[in-house]
Amino acid sequence: METRMEKIELARRALAHFDTKGTDQAASTLELPVTLYGDVERFQREKQAIFMELPLALAMSIELPEPGSYKAMTVMDKPVLLSRDENGQVHAFINACRHRGAPVCQEGKGQGKRFVCPYHAWQYGLDGQLKGIYGSNTFGDVSPATHSLTELPCAEQSGLIWVCLTPGKVFDIDEWLQDFKEQLDGLQLNNWHIYEQRWLDGPGWKVAWDGYLEAYHHNTLHANTVGRYTIGNLMLHDTYGPHQRLVFARRTLAEMKAQEEKDWDPDLHLRQIHSVFPNLSISGVLGDHCLVSHVFPGATPETTRTLQTVLVAKVPETEEEKNKSEAFSATVLQAVQQEDYPMGYKIQQGLPAGGNRFFTIGRNEPAIQHYHKWVRHFAGDEEQTCL
Repeated sequence: METRMEKIELARRALAHFDTKGTDQAASTLELPVTLYGDVERFQREKQAIFMELPLALAMSIELPEPGSYKAMTVMDKPVLLSRDENGQVHAFINACRHRGAPVCQEGKGQGKRFVCPYHAWQYGLDGQLKGIYGSNTFGDVSPATHSLTELPCAEQSGLIWVCLTPGKVFDIDEWLQDFKEQLDGLQLNNWHIYEQRWLDGPGWKVAWDGYLEAYHHNTLHANTVGRYTIGNLMLHDTYGPHQRLVFARRTLAEMKAQEEKDWDPDLHLRQIHSVFPNLSISGVLGDHCLVSHVFPGATPETTRTLQTVLVAKVPETEEEKNKSEAFSATVLQAVQQEDYPMGYKIQQGLPAGGNRFFTIGRNEPAIQHYHKWVRHFAGDEEQTCL
């Protein structure tokens, strides 16, 4: 968890920018060919290298709160089943029976002791092991060693469940997160509560994700939503390998100028966004509320699906608490579904028109620059170095 002095230092950095109307900056602008956003061959290559072979945070630990909990979902056309076994260990599987491939669990969350295929009643334990075959005396010899559910590499860390969608692809979660683990641990995600979850359709992966990485557009596109609370074009930027922490300043930041440092409460005036490569954004927007966004590429470069999760520090009980949580949920939904993504669709539709051969990413958009350099790194573009 961040110390008070670390938060004070963030506040000092933000106030220095506030006084000069500045922001953290990259060394130079960056030109991105628009083909990076729409080329089908590149999209398939990047999707395989990044979303199928790197660890993805597919769920929060609080979604599987106790032994017997499970969650079934489709992730980029892959049926995935997450479970917590009797010993509290989390597992991930391809949600397909080893007999004829039917899903052994319908999509959603629940609690149980076994997964039973609805087609021929093969049974599997929470650990994926084959436990029983209907009519086994007539079926023939089948071993759990060869016919248990196909497991996906899985780890639980920092309140998140990490999965690689390629069976047999080993990963070390500590190596993947490195120093960013401390940042995520400080969020104490296991202590939050899920208020609401929803899936949103959106424009292409990169067009959509770029919007999560800068505050340059907040005063214009989000003037009536998040822009009411955030100082546009002021951002602090820190990197941890491919991962990033962004800090936006709230419009109340100037209040700190009238206070002595010993009286500062940076949490009231700064909004931290933890951006986990390649597609997870954890945004503490209003202190006791948090927005978690998983952005998954669709089947084509022009589509995405976003799992938007609204977290609350405590379950709302009073009418006032319920109204605050509902207002927060409605605001972030509007900002993404009615503002960010419609603009993204327009950008996406204009890509083939030839108006731009390159997008110029500004020095004041360092997080976008950092992200795209790591995308090209993992995609195997040897000429591209990473900051």
